[in-house]
Amino acid sequence: MRIRDLLAVEELRLTLLAGEEHLDRSFTGVQITDLPDPGRYLSPGELVLSGLMWRTRPEDSERFVRRLVEAGVAALGAGRAWLGAVPDDLVRACREYGLPLMEVPVEVSFRTVAETVTPRHAELRDALGRHRRIVAAVAEGAGLEELFALMDAELRMTGAVVSATGAVIAGRLPDTGMDPGTGRGTGMDTNPGMGTAAVPRARIGAGAGRGSDGETVAVRLAREFLTAPRLPHVVRTPAGTFTLFGVGREHRAAGWALACGGDLIAETDLGFELAACVALERGRMEEGLRVERRLAGQLVALAASGAGDQAELGAGLRTCGIGPAEPYRVVSATVTGPGAAREADPAALGGRILEELLRPWTTAAAVTPDGALALVPLTAGAASGSGGSSRGPASGSGGSSRGPASGPGGPASAGQVAAGPAGSPDRADGGRPWAADEPAGALRAGTEVLAAGLPGLRVSIGVSAALTGSPALRGGLEEAGHARRLAEARGGGVVTSDEIYTHALLLATVPGDVRRSFTERTLDPILDYDRRHRSELLRTLEVFLDCAGSWNACAERLHVHVNTVRYRIRRVEELTGRDLSTMADRVDLFLALRAS
Repeated sequence: MRIRDLLAVEELRLTLLAGEEHLDRSFTGVQITDLPDPGRYLSPGELVLSGLMWRTRPEDSERFVRRLVEAGVAALGAGRAWLGAVPDDLVRACREYGLPLMEVPVEVSFRTVAETVTPRHAELRDALGRHRRIVAAVAEGAGLEELFALMDAELRMTGAVVSATGAVIAGRLPDTGMDPGTGRGTGMDTNPGMGTAAVPRARIGAGAGRGSDGETVAVRLAREFLTAPRLPHVVRTPAGTFTLFGVGREHRAAGWALACGGDLIAETDLGFELAACVALERGRMEEGLRVERRLAGQLVALAASGAGDQAELGAGLRTCGIGPAEPYRVVSATVTGPGAAREADPAALGGRILEELLRPWTTAAAVTPDGALALVPLTAGAASGSGGSSRGPASGSGGSSRGPASGPGGPASAGQVAAGPAGSPDRADGGRPWAADEPAGALRAGTEVLAAGLPGLRVSIGVSAALTGSPALRGGLEEAGHARRLAEARGGGVVTSDEIYTHALLLATVPGDVRRSFTERTLDPILDYDRRHRSELLRTLEVFLDCAGSWNACAERLHVHVNTVRYRIRRVEELTGRDLSTMADRVDLFLALRAS
């Protein structure tokens, strides 16, 4: 126990008289004595309580304090009952020898002080033993789910590891949301390794796991983790209070937070120790991922070059856990903006963020000069196919197993992957497929969390159509790249393949200065007119084109007379020199509006 902590016990009403610079000194026990030379009976680190009956003259104080310091005593508590006050000569001696001195009030007995301190020392010893057992278990290979089980059993503490994208990596969190099927509280945001169905990001839109403010506890904690000026950070939610600790030294966008139940600001040493245990397990997972990233990179390079035959590509897909008849998607991602520019390797950061966004649908992301790429299996059995690996932090082997169901206590046996949301059609039971849009939904939800928490970081993601077999891989890589470039042109976000086979892709491939010049030349006369006359020609043009040139539909949407629409469109034609009765001029104005 520290001297600072003893002084903080209000019922003792102790007063510090000397040794302000040693408040963080700890003591190991209490010794009560009034012997003039008690040195032989003292042990190092003890707190000595004395009624000062040994003091008969001022010089006695120096001799008594010197004996205490020689014995290694941590501090002295002096009672006032005998002398009526603590003499100044004792205060001077304690200051000279650097020994903390506390005044014990007359109404507080030494026995009360000793009884207050002793149980706390026992508690500290017990806590130290519990902490050592936890650290030893993790050092011997215990996975994250075992760590949380030990936290519950040894420390009576709940918590979870949460990613920056709002996913529960391991452990469990209370939840204030309502189950859309029953109307009852779902009760828990969990990782599947805990034996309860997960509530992944992709299902948040369906209402599962939402609190009264429309976000899950995990998403709230992720947002707080991203925006906290420093860690640890206390978060108070309708579901309870949590203290967030950073895990490792990853960029926050790809980082993990350890969320411990309760306010641990007064016990940060415990939180830091547990976070270090989580970091150790993540380091083990990274060792396995290095191999998976290299294999994924080799497959992507082979497919992009066009030099590999189908047998080689098929073998590479199987290595990534995708069989010859199993559908998959290609996902391409880049990270830009001031937040990424400060990184030594922004491309690698993009790969780490993509891996976090795609939990639990894929394993490792390949990093290329054009961005990060990942292959996402769309069937429940894909991730456990030949050469594949399950994906989850629960494995304590230190290998590349990444499945939430792979750790002790997980519900899935060998040959299965983690189940999807409870009651959804994309669970692993019976080998039913993941929903075709599930990865895109997860990506959108995760990027929204990152965009809100780190506005200086822009994540752009492109998703290919569903593919099957090795012959489709090269086209999927190109398609995902086109979609990602369109996302970049939009300032970040997620673009899927069905969005690129439109005018949007053509506009995205046009250099920005050309787009701006075309827009200004076409629309500036209308904008200038609107500014001068406070009119709505541009708005009318947009609605007119959206209504396929229908005068009546446009007037109805604008809540104006049809003659007003006719007048405005004639004015647009005069200003731009275009004829909106012709398809070519309509297309020019439509593209100018979209390019702006």
